[in-house]
Amino acid sequence: MIPSAVSSEVVERAVAAAIAVRANAYAPYSNFLVGAALVDSDGGLHVGCNVENASYGLTNCAERAAVAAATAAGRRNIVLCVVVTGTPSPAAPCGACRQVLSECNPAMQILCTTPERADVFYRMDDLLPYAFGPDSL
Repeated sequence: MIPSAVSSEVVERAVAAAIAVRANAYAPYSNFLVGAALVDSDGGLHVGCNVENASYGLTNCAERAAVAAATAAGRRNIVLCVVVTGTPSPAAPCGACRQVLSECNPAMQILCTTPERADVFYRMDDLLPYAFGPDSL
């Protein structure tokens, strides 16, 4: 189901961007290529891909790379996150990415898909209920 906050055209543009940026992922250790595209409340598009490191803990996920790009562009109110993986079934964001994404908008829509379009939609607050956020401080 397409989220009401964005049009089907914007969803398609975001999916195409996530698929395209996934090709730039640097994943020589896992071969798990991920592309992410975020749509902000003004319709802006921000992308990121995963970047692995031999020191595995320093690996950066695609979703957090996209949040960094949106933040660098001065945008934080994200209404849609598209995550594209090459797995047979779509993969949802990891726990760290869920935490970072939840601070951008706990009600954002998450579209997990594959290049073949095995779309699964989630709401951020369903993926990470009771998130630790600014009100928790």
